[in-house]
Amino acid sequence: MFSITVRDHIMIAHSFRGEVFGPAQRLHGATFLVDATFRRPELDDDNIVVDIGLATQELGKVVAGLNYRNLDDEPEFAGVNTSTEFLARYIADRLADRVAEGALGEGARGLTGIAVSLHESHVAWASYERTL
Repeated sequence: MFSITVRDHIMIAHSFRGEVFGPAQRLHGATFLVDATFRRPELDDDNIVVDIGLATQELGKVVAGLNYRNLDDEPEFAGVNTSTEFLARYIADRLADRVAEGALGEGARGLTGIAVSLHESHVAWASYERTL
């Protein structure tokens, strides 16, 4: 399996509901390093997984919709605990939509999977991987 990974970051604010979250139930900020990995079993006709420039550009567009936002105020996330795991899936699903729309080029139609990792710190991160 071949893969390429591109990186960006986001800064958000949010809070959680539920005792399991302890002090994170209060409004707090988070800065995430976002890694998006694109996978395919065979290289395309140009011997690449996907155009790295387009992958970087589309990841940037997806995370721009979250950056500098209080997710508690976003109707799309009303009543949702926007955990690191949840956000990894959200970003992966938006990237999958971009692949399906052709935003990463026709060669990207050969992709078979996307994985997104959100790094909360140098010692903790969460990931979500999905097929295409």
